[in-house]
Amino acid sequence: MGLTHMQIKELLDENRVHECEGMGSDHICVKIAAIAELPSRFGQFHIVAFYNNKDDKEHIAIVRGDVTNAEDVPVRVHSECLTGDVIGSLRCDCRDQLESALRLIGQMDRGILLYMRQEGRGIGLINKIRAYGLQEHGYDTVEANLALGFRDDEREYGVAAHMLESLHVKSIRLITNNPKKIEDLTRHGIQVTGRIPHVMPANEYNRFYLETKALKSGHLIDFNGKEHWPEQYDPPEVEGMNNEQRELLHKIFENPPEIPHTTHEH
Repeated sequence: MGLTHMQIKELLDENRVHECEGMGSDHICVKIAAIAELPSRFGQFHIVAFYNNKDDKEHIAIVRGDVTNAEDVPVRVHSECLTGDVIGSLRCDCRDQLESALRLIGQMDRGILLYMRQEGRGIGLINKIRAYGLQEHGYDTVEANLALGFRDDEREYGVAAHMLESLHVKSIRLITNNPKKIEDLTRHGIQVTGRIPHVMPANEYNRFYLETKALKSGHLIDFNGKEHWPEQYDPPEVEGMNNEQRELLHKIFENPPEIPHTTHEH
């Protein structure tokens, strides 16, 4: 069951008069601006639009079920990627991650996908295309960002954290391979109780990009048969699983091997 009309009215009324000191050093304040139903090929959702005082960008939440005052809500924080999400670029795994997360959440009782307007890991579309050009001359994705005068990753998650607070989410299980997202959300007061791995198969165009994310940016993607960190023994999420199968996997993964040697194969 999704958000009720009464819940939607209460959220909108509450945010219409919402004022706060702001979150973090930037004093980020977020307000819910609009809520509507969103039937999609991935399931039935509500779409929630947010205003914030940090970047004036229109970030949104795709919400499945009743997430208010809920614990352990599966959440994907997805950064906008025009070339991948819209055009289907093979240079990254963004569209695969977006669709896989929506499909997964669409099969659950509740969940959230935050769609953040942080193109190119926060450097913007034009600079991302510039970085692509540098990559064609031998730079990897990290080196290209640095050459343009940016950090490896310019994203931050204060706005995302406040969005979750505005929806009254108590705790989350983050759908991610990126431990920095967990650290940043936790730093902004979000209780992250677990991680759901989100590894996409590589193709000939994005394999080096994914390897660079793993080797230089700390993403939990294993290409070389390295031992997995304990947190990589979270139960896998497979397309088509029902709730009974998912519960069985959770029971199995409650007691992982003491000395893990499992590798992820693509």
